[in-house]
Amino acid sequence: MKLLLFTQAIDKEDPILSVYHRWVLEFSKHFGSITVICLKKGVYDLPNNVKVLSLGKENGKNKIKYIINFYKYIFGEKYDSVFIHMNQEYVLLGGIFWKIMNKKVYMWRNHHSGSLFTDIAVIFCNKIFCTSKFSYTAKYKKTSIMPVGIDTDFFDRKNDITRIPRSILFLARVAPVKKPHVLIEALILLKNRGVNFTASFYGDPLPKDESYYLSLKEKISKSLMTDSVFFFSGIPNESTVDVYNKHEIFVNLSSSGMYDKTIFESMACETLTLATNRNLEELVPESFIAKEDDVENIALKLEKLLSFSDDEKGKWGKEMRRITVEKHSLRELGNKIALAVS
Repeated sequence: MKLLLFTQAIDKEDPILSVYHRWVLEFSKHFGSITVICLKKGVYDLPNNVKVLSLGKENGKNKIKYIINFYKYIFGEKYDSVFIHMNQEYVLLGGIFWKIMNKKVYMWRNHHSGSLFTDIAVIFCNKIFCTSKFSYTAKYKKTSIMPVGIDTDFFDRKNDITRIPRSILFLARVAPVKKPHVLIEALILLKNRGVNFTASFYGDPLPKDESYYLSLKEKISKSLMTDSVFFFSGIPNESTVDVYNKHEIFVNLSSSGMYDKTIFESMACETLTLATNRNLEELVPESFIAKEDDVENIALKLEKLLSFSDDEKGKWGKEMRRITVEKHSLRELGNKIALAVS
């Protein structure tokens, strides 16, 4: 089968989107050929059966150029089915034409929010994929719940990397929706209680969130925590495995409708993972699930995890990796996607 695949970027060096380079690599094992259309392309290394085309963002922002290239590609390339990752706009632009051309359309959309435009896009799709039962798109009859898709051969425990004792990690795009401010409030509570820890925040803000990012740093400074809380720029997905391995605890506070991949990347590295995601209720003990936006509860959960013995940390780290390998590996996702669109 020849697949036309839309995604935001194909770039191994992109701090946020480089993970999808690995997805395309896995999908290439299941399809005769894949033509990837991305908004921008950068550094990539993919097999011969993968062709990468860009709408042109790497050469400057020009929405008219994007649309022209979009239609040039969907009418000029040879393919059997269409897989669209996250961007419903492509379904809205091409859906009617794909219906006329008798192409099957599949959309991956995993987010807590949606709109009338999402509902319209779904009409043109044969199937919808998401990972969270709390996603906006989980409500449709044509929706299938999928594994998160973690490369568990790459994300693994590296025994040559020593974990920083009593260390906490937050790794995400710096934005209110990711809630680093909630974690900072919890860390202030821990400090006031005399709990020893270090915390690292990895990520960059979008231009619109720059002032928000500065406010987080200012909060840490005013709380006299600059000797225990540190901020680092975002790093490519290829580099995050070492960061997970350096820390004992990873924290994710995103809503249950999102099911961030970082939850399972950290778990695959045997890093204790605390999240507010209700999807985890079926997978891990309550010690690793905090109440959403509840600063006191998050602080209490962190304090408990920090108190674990080395044996407990090792035991639960291995259990978290087992769960990820069995339930949310990229290999499992590739198999399920291939079956769903065949």
